[in-house]
Amino acid sequence: MNWDLLEPVAWTLAVVCSVPLGILAIECFVASCRRIRTPKRQTTTRARCVVLIPAHNEELGLARTLNAVAMNLGPEDRVLVVADNCTDRTRDIVLAHGVDVVERFDASRRGKGYALAFGIDSLRSNPPAVVVILDADCVLAPGGLARLVERALTHQRPIQAAYRMNPPSGAGAERRIAAFAFLIKNVVRPLGLHRLGLPCLLTGTGMAFPWEIIAKAKLGHGHIVEDMQLAVDLVIAGHSPMFAPDVEVDAEFPLADQAAGTQRRRWEHGHLQVILAGVPRLLRAAIRGRLAPLALALELGVPPLSALLMVSGVSLAVLIAWGLLWGSPVPAVVLATMIAFAVMGLTSAWMRFGRATLPLGTLLRTPLYVVRKIPLYLGFFAKPQTDWVRTQREPSCK
Repeated sequence: MNWDLLEPVAWTLAVVCSVPLGILAIECFVASCRRIRTPKRQTTTRARCVVLIPAHNEELGLARTLNAVAMNLGPEDRVLVVADNCTDRTRDIVLAHGVDVVERFDASRRGKGYALAFGIDSLRSNPPAVVVILDADCVLAPGGLARLVERALTHQRPIQAAYRMNPPSGAGAERRIAAFAFLIKNVVRPLGLHRLGLPCLLTGTGMAFPWEIIAKAKLGHGHIVEDMQLAVDLVIAGHSPMFAPDVEVDAEFPLADQAAGTQRRRWEHGHLQVILAGVPRLLRAAIRGRLAPLALALELGVPPLSALLMVSGVSLAVLIAWGLLWGSPVPAVVLATMIAFAVMGLTSAWMRFGRATLPLGTLLRTPLYVVRKIPLYLGFFAKPQTDWVRTQREPSCK
């Protein structure tokens, strides 16, 4: 066999892994290089907004969310909860807080996207200037609503807040590592893109949209990561999301292993599905000379952190064997360099943002965490999750 014919395959493997590693490293380094500065408010008054909260059986944590939103509301603002296929006390809790609620019942069309579409349709007769979408288990920091609304109107773009998932009290190593990975994805990387003047992905909550944009968006679908799908659609339509690092939205990881596993499977399988479908669409849009679709295609093409590290490690082992036994060692050297670059970037992000979430002793257990996720990724090829499944809440969320 002529082993020289496999040389292009080795280089392809090195490049395919190196590109997302390089993107990850650059974003982490740029995000870590200086402090976050809060822009000055441009006006003291603002236009009317509606906070839209989709809720499916959210009686455990909804009161906390509504209380936090109430502290942010202006005199003309409104909260609208979509009680979607609820069988618990969600509607009663909403009414007890003096908040508007619309109910939706459709067992055949389940998922957050359908609930959002129903909510937007409910607003068409009297639309606000801005719609802010907030998950029913999330807490919006004081002052955050005003900043989101002002920025959405000023820039006429979707605005994404910094969405953090915190480890619950008493959480073990696995939840803390997951929280750090979530921090990298939803805070560090978007911050790096923001400082580079590039669009970010949407993360599902803490999102503000000018009415003219969200009213035309395609929401009524059952995609399990509707936020990523929406970001792709909006960028192609010319409405690139912008990150707001000074606006925080917080939630908490489930403590129960089964609930956390369900949540993780939905997020990561959905992300991989959007990569396969969304990246080609964005690249086709970028051919017309537009930077935003190209930038988002590169960002979206970075797989979940565990998957990226896992695939890169296996690929490096293959390329090292190739270089020692048959071919050139250069592809292995290139990939090893990019892995080291990415690790350095992640380390800088951990030192800047993550030490409170992930102590050093727990950080050293990350390789074991990555290995334990192998069945999750194998499951994507055997039986990918395509149906929306709600994460079970816990009484501690009250």
